[in-house]
Amino acid sequence: MMPRTALAATTALALLAFAANSLLCRFALAEGGTDAASFTAIRLGAGALVLAGLMAARRRSREAPNRDAGTAGCGGWRSAFALFAYAAGFSLAYVDVGAATGALLLFGAVQATMLLIGLWQGERLAAAQWAGFALAALGLLALLLPGAAAPPLGAALWMIAAGVAWGLYSLWGRGSTDPVADTSRNFVRSLPFALALLLLHLDGLAMDTRGLVGAVASGALASGLGYVLWYRVLPQLGALRAASLQLAVPPLAAVAGVLLLGETLDATRLLAGAAILAGIAVVLRGRRMGTHPQAPTATSGPRP
Repeated sequence: MMPRTALAATTALALLAFAANSLLCRFALAEGGTDAASFTAIRLGAGALVLAGLMAARRRSREAPNRDAGTAGCGGWRSAFALFAYAAGFSLAYVDVGAATGALLLFGAVQATMLLIGLWQGERLAAAQWAGFALAALGLLALLLPGAAAPPLGAALWMIAAGVAWGLYSLWGRGSTDPVADTSRNFVRSLPFALALLLLHLDGLAMDTRGLVGAVASGALASGLGYVLWYRVLPQLGALRAASLQLAVPPLAAVAGVLLLGETLDATRLLAGAAILAGIAVVLRGRRMGTHPQAPTATSGPRP
């Protein structure tokens, strides 16, 4: 058990790392000197290297000698492909979408995917939770409606696809007894898919210093180490508290985008973002109150 101060500090660092993924990707791709396929491959490769190094260090220290095999059914090629699909869609979207808007679209799509699958598996929502879900859906729709605040439709759809992929990845991994080992293995297995993406975009490959730094930092720090920190605190936070804390990620990305990337937030995006986060909070509050004990706990999975 971590002391409260250490728990709070580690949780805050993990959430900042998740928000940094949006910032780093947008930073790397916004100027056009790096293409999305190259960014995706380097990000996944850097994450795989860091996680493999941590696994090797864990084996040497014998911290967990019997757990390095991971959990059967929580990794595998389908999870690796979902991880790749998330990373590729994330990069393709951030060529044209701002950090704040992208984080909101991604977060809404992840939560909607897991909630809809929960309903398909037999979960039931109270009236207030249905109202919360409708509010979040209206917020997402408001972000996509034509207007000055709307992102390009193609880029928005890539981000929504990335959110669906991450929602599936989280659901498939919810039974893991060693998430760090499973995540490490999934990063390695995602590399052939990233290589295939590179081969499909040979004519458009580009990489500048800005893109290289952003991709390595996103993979090694914001993804690899960020996930390790999150899994370190997750047992003490619990699934629903963790899901609630993740509501802070889109606002963190939005503020950082304004301060560090010079992005702007108009009234439409602010109101749409508030609707999305408030709606999800209502759904999560209903779960915390125990009205639906069979609800899946996949919302405890890491933020991308």
